[in-house]
Amino acid sequence: MTVKRIVIDIATNDVPAIQTFYQDLFDLSPVMDQGWIVTLASGEAAKVQLSIASEGGSGTQVPDMSIEVDDIDAVYARAKSLGVEIVHDLTDEPWGVRRFYARDPAGKVLNILAHAE
Repeated sequence: MTVKRIVIDIATNDVPAIQTFYQDLFDLSPVMDQGWIVTLASGEAAKVQLSIASEGGSGTQVPDMSIEVDDIDAVYARAKSLGVEIVHDLTDEPWGVRRFYARDPAGKVLNILAHAE
């Protein structure tokens, strides 16, 4: 048996607002739109991963999801310019990632990160 994909579902009464947030911050595009559900994608292929944690590291809460990007500084600047709530400021962590936490309009905490090169 092989897990082919894991999808994050965000419950909301305002699908367009959440869709706009993720499209504007991460350049994601709709790949399915049924009105009551919209699925966004980047076009990148990634390994299936599921993290189980008792804390988020460096004394932070466990985030609702982690999103790896190729240019963390650009995404951080975009988040600031969009007025996104920053929950944990941009930090170089001792385990080799540069990251920040942001809150989406549904209240989900996002661990936005890039691995050190």
